[in-house]
Amino acid sequence: MDLRIDMPLALLLLLPLLMYFGWTYWRERQRLKKSHIVVLGIRIVAVGCLVFALAGPYILLPVKEEQVLFLVDRSASMNGTDDEMANFIAESLQSKNDEQLAGIYSFSSTLQMEAILSNTLKEVPKFTTIKATDQTNIEQSLQLASGIVDPKKATRLVLLTDGNETKGDALEFALKFKGSNSSVDVVPFSQPVTNDVSLKSFVTPQVAYVGEQQQLVTEINATAAEQGELLLYENDKLIHREAVELAEGSNIFTYKHAATAEGLVKYEALVQVDQDAIFENNKLTSVTMVQSEPHLLIVNGYDTASPIAAALGSQSISYDVVDANSLPNELSSYLQYNAIIFDNVPGHLVGEEKMNVIEQAVKNFGVGFTMVGGENSFGLGGYFKTPIETLLPVEMEIKGKEQLPSLGLVIVLDRSGSMHGTKLELAKEAAARSVEMLRDEDTLGFIAFDDKPWEIIETGPLGNKDEAVDTILSVTPGGGTEIYGSLAKAYENLAELKLQRKHIILLTDGQSQSGNYEDLIAQGKENGITLSTVAIGQDADANLLEALSEMGNGRFYDVVDEQTIPSILSRETAMISRTYIEDNPFYPTIYNASAWNTLFTNGVPKMNAYIGTTAKQGASVIAESEKEDPVLAQWQYGLGKTFAFTSDSTGKWAGDWARWQEWGTFWQTLISQMLPSYNDVAYDVRLESDGSFVITDPTNEAAFLDIVAVNEAGEELETQLETMSASQVRAVVQAEPGLIFFRIADEEQAIYQAGLSVPYSAEYELRPVNEKLVEELTKQTGGSVLKEPNEVFREFTKKGAERQNIATWLLLAGMLLFFMDITIRRFGWGFLTRPKKQEQLVEEKPKQAEDTNVAQLLKGMKKRP
Repeated sequence: MDLRIDMPLALLLLLPLLMYFGWTYWRERQRLKKSHIVVLGIRIVAVGCLVFALAGPYILLPVKEEQVLFLVDRSASMNGTDDEMANFIAESLQSKNDEQLAGIYSFSSTLQMEAILSNTLKEVPKFTTIKATDQTNIEQSLQLASGIVDPKKATRLVLLTDGNETKGDALEFALKFKGSNSSVDVVPFSQPVTNDVSLKSFVTPQVAYVGEQQQLVTEINATAAEQGELLLYENDKLIHREAVELAEGSNIFTYKHAATAEGLVKYEALVQVDQDAIFENNKLTSVTMVQSEPHLLIVNGYDTASPIAAALGSQSISYDVVDANSLPNELSSYLQYNAIIFDNVPGHLVGEEKMNVIEQAVKNFGVGFTMVGGENSFGLGGYFKTPIETLLPVEMEIKGKEQLPSLGLVIVLDRSGSMHGTKLELAKEAAARSVEMLRDEDTLGFIAFDDKPWEIIETGPLGNKDEAVDTILSVTPGGGTEIYGSLAKAYENLAELKLQRKHIILLTDGQSQSGNYEDLIAQGKENGITLSTVAIGQDADANLLEALSEMGNGRFYDVVDEQTIPSILSRETAMISRTYIEDNPFYPTIYNASAWNTLFTNGVPKMNAYIGTTAKQGASVIAESEKEDPVLAQWQYGLGKTFAFTSDSTGKWAGDWARWQEWGTFWQTLISQMLPSYNDVAYDVRLESDGSFVITDPTNEAAFLDIVAVNEAGEELETQLETMSASQVRAVVQAEPGLIFFRIADEEQAIYQAGLSVPYSAEYELRPVNEKLVEELTKQTGGSVLKEPNEVFREFTKKGAERQNIATWLLLAGMLLFFMDITIRRFGWGFLTRPKKQEQLVEEKPKQAEDTNVAQLLKGMKKRP
């Protein structure tokens, strides 16, 4: 048992108290009686108890139970060691006694339980699958383990690891073990040494020019002599393949390449061998800014050659023409272009995932964007509430400029078990987006079906739009699939309604027993009902659904990418809910706008048609229709300039514009206005050894830079900026291995682009045990480096103790003594002896009475004859 105090400084209060009592005693010593001295002593003891209680005293009671927690490193650098570590733990458990608790936890980037801490653990369970193995965070595992164990008991954390941490700082956290009941033992393990070939570095020039010979330098490390193959890619296209002889150690290969791609160009190196221990370290990427003339991407939505490319001619800006299905997913593929044009491209062929990437290219990297009208563009293309609508200067919805047709829409949605997950969530989101495009007076019905129809929203006036959206989003998956009954219910609900347009949208990913669809749809057509169908995934009965849409005078969509479902429903709702195409010939009104006015000095050609949209607040309308709808509008979105041309590029809608002598100049002017303004200052961006990035500004204005980091998927990354000096900024980016693109803009919004590669994690390097960390960690925590399993449950040097606070008892003792002090001063010292005197008096009175009675009796006896 050990007495300790939390706040020893509180004991200093005893000094003035003792001085006061000493002075009182000295002053009154001549008049003090024995009883007074006793009272003074009681008072001193009572005050002492209170002061000691304030100091937080406690006693440590020994705790016999001890606990051992095994922390098993199962990161990538420990591959192949699971069985060996499990055997070590199993053998060590044989020496555990009944008063010792044991538990097992695995860790890599985080901690997960294998066996709960208990005194009944006898065998090692089969290790569970651990998901993220690309990091080793020993610090976090120690921190979480400290919260699992009982702090009152003697604790030994046993780390089975190679000590090669890639995240956190275990030694910094180990300082917190000082003075605790816990220690850390380490059992060193390392990955079995096998043949491994890895890419140590891949370097390309930071800046180059088109046609310039670049040196692509690759360093390959091999644990043994090996034959392999080196492959080099430019923007995912193979540019070099070479058989290489690898010697043990470092091997350097240089390839000269004349750049053909432009903008931010991604290069990739890949090495392949027959037998390789770690595949994750065989690939590295690098990025080079290839400067050249501007480069344009035209996405053509027509089956024929691009009308815009024909209008530009061969002597204009460099451009590539692709269809919507060929659009890439990676941000790097868009950053090689300075501007993008969507010409009559339907949104469902693009998908929102690619739209998000394009939005980032425009917003953060200044890539220009233009959407050109047509029957598959703007609202008719399904762009309502998409990232593309967000970046454009116009909204897809027409806001109350004319009497719109009365509409009834019924959405029939498959909620069977096969729709569980992303498909159902996207389908519900799509349905909700369609509802948002309707007016309150429009008619809506929503039927979700599995093995029978469930009428979620009865067909009737929409009314509360928000309530309808919430109801749709609350639908959960169910059982089987029965299409016919649900479709029949939708037709029945719309049949008798007096509406100008009545439409059904059917979405399903499955098949159903056949019904009399021909008669059902034929009768529906007599009642003015149309039907469109959406087949989701390869399991859907595409043949049936396509036939239904043909019979129902609607459209059929065969969905492979689930992300396109919202765009499809937006397009369907737009096509039936609005008269988007304005087809009355007119002369557009041209407003005063620099770079445009000179085109119209000889007059404005007549235009036949356009798609109705609404200009956003803040957008500049350059050309306007007679109905005050925008025909050509522009605005600034982030760092990018975007345009909306609501007529078409073929001449069918553009009319005389397509026969106009300035038609080619019109497109060249539009493209020149889209191009970003690039910064001539060459900022240097470098990856440091600690994983951070340092940006150097040669103009010494680093503190005023606007820096954004984006990954290949177009996701803006969390970035913390720290100004190091007038010329340098440190950027700490939360990024996974792969390409990172930096957009650097100055106060004038001039843009500089740079791309860097975050290499694969150090987990995928063959490294020996980090003996320095192992020794320092055990030294700081009072643990040991273990060699044999029976050492785990050896005698504990640190003993467990339970803290028992005695402040309450001292307070009670002080209060009791104060009560005695008050009682003595109130009643005097004599009350302590008074009961004894009374007892003596009580005993004496009966005795006197007895003596008197005896004397009287004797006296009477003497008087008798």
